[in-house]
Amino acid sequence: MIKVENLTKRYAGVTAIKDLNFEVEKGEIVGFLGPNGAGKSTTMRILTGYLPATSGRASIAGYDIFEKSIEARRHIGYLPEHTPLYTDLRVGEYLRYRANLKGVPGSKVRERVGDVLELCSLRDRERSLIGSLSKGYRQRVGLADALVHDPDLLILDEPTIGLDPNQIRQVRELIKKLGGKRTVLISTHILPEVEIMCSRVVVIHKGQIRASDTAENLLKNHRAAGSMRLEAKVGAEGATALAAVAGVKDVSVEAEGEWSIFQMRLEANADPSEEVLQLAISKGWAVREVTRRRPTLEDVFVELTHSDS
Repeated sequence: MIKVENLTKRYAGVTAIKDLNFEVEKGEIVGFLGPNGAGKSTTMRILTGYLPATSGRASIAGYDIFEKSIEARRHIGYLPEHTPLYTDLRVGEYLRYRANLKGVPGSKVRERVGDVLELCSLRDRERSLIGSLSKGYRQRVGLADALVHDPDLLILDEPTIGLDPNQIRQVRELIKKLGGKRTVLISTHILPEVEIMCSRVVVIHKGQIRASDTAENLLKNHRAAGSMRLEAKVGAEGATALAAVAGVKDVSVEAEGEWSIFQMRLEANADPSEEVLQLAISKGWAVREVTRRRPTLEDVFVELTHSDS
């Protein structure tokens, strides 16, 4: 569905992205991740035809985005990071207007608008002025707009930015529902959401691809570090003893009454749980809790993007 080959974009001597190469197959939900300024939005704007590339090629559904831009864009539904909406229009009016702009046949406009109102849970807001809606509902209107012409591909740039946890969950469930029938490329900073939603992850840093794989394989193949938490009755000197345990990278401590709470960062693939417990027993510490946290996609992301940042 998406094919990117040696894609490069320069602004006045600054290289935003350099020689990007990746593909997204039909029906995939792919997380496009990277720190601020990594080149995510630039790449998405190029793919949607909003921005020309300096060099390289990109195609959508087999159409070159530069040479056959109109044909390619017919397959795309795009939700930018900051959704541009006409706040003085009612939701239904706006979606009918957008459907006409996107070439939906007149006989199908009412049906398509009705479909996306239902899909995005906007039926009860159809006659509401967009300017009166909350941030969450405005995001839903933006998503309904992206879907109104029934595209094969959705490109979503930070679709949950500014939403509360309940709204984020609703958008996540909607995106999962859209997968399979449609291809989805989604940029987000909420990495647990990516693990739940996405079949594959592409990580970009400083304009270059650092990894492209399933979240499971990224966790397996990258030496991301986990952590441990120990709550015990011992003074701050316990940090020195814990730091000497093999596999412990560093230790921080805070007091909670007579208890000390130690947070240990671990070496990649290390599990010093047994050694930590044996140390506590040998020292006679009263232990209230010991917990090991396994590496997450966030740990992998930090590992891939923290260097020379």
